[in-house]
Amino acid sequence: MSSLRGRCPDCRTFTAVAVGAGYECHACGREFAAGLVRVPAAWGSGGEAMVEGAALALPYPETGVVQRDSLDEQTAELAALLPERPLVLGGCCCSHVGAVRGLAARTGRLAVVWLDAHGDLNTPETSPSGNQWGMPLRMLLDQGSVAPDDVALVGARNLDPPEEDYLAETGIDGSVERALDGVDAVYVALDLDVVDPTQASVFMPEPNGVGVDEVEAILREVAARARLAGMGLTGHAPDERNIPVLTRLLAAAGL
Repeated sequence: MSSLRGRCPDCRTFTAVAVGAGYECHACGREFAAGLVRVPAAWGSGGEAMVEGAALALPYPETGVVQRDSLDEQTAELAALLPERPLVLGGCCCSHVGAVRGLAARTGRLAVVWLDAHGDLNTPETSPSGNQWGMPLRMLLDQGSVAPDDVALVGARNLDPPEEDYLAETGIDGSVERALDGVDAVYVALDLDVVDPTQASVFMPEPNGVGVDEVEAILREVAARARLAGMGLTGHAPDERNIPVLTRLLAAAGL
């Protein structure tokens, strides 16, 4: 995997070359704001649909696919080989761990805006299921990749009691303004289940979600307040009807 060259989604050839934070195809001339890295993995029980979701045909140059036998190996490889401005396509939310770790290592103060119907704040001791995909935001916080003051958890509506306790202890809430105050850049982790299940096809639907219009407005606010270091998409079903929804939201974030 090399972040210097990607496969153009139009030409289907490896002619998209890194130019600054984006890419330009030398064959067709099309420019792209990010390089796409696929992470077809779901670290939990029964996540096959999320794995298949990493194959969605999004209109960005593919710079590589990360597939490893353990989450630690996946995280290390992804962190080391990220494009300058990555678009990470999971898979489950554990793909954000490698993305944030890699970006944090090359960014002064990185914020994370985590849009998700769930908290992803469990630990192996508190998780009811033991699925690692319910722990990635907590992993990043415990590892020090991002500080609680620089995290916004937006759209969460199905939290376990230990997650609620952790939010109360750390002061993490849904305020984008608070999380982006004084940071150098931001990573957006977008689990599509933040959206109401009537508007998108997702792996873990939760009722009473936010609308696509509202998520679009949040992403525009994020892009206006801080430099976008990268973005990750997870939790979506392998349904082509999700493609226009995701591309619309990526455009709102400036990608």
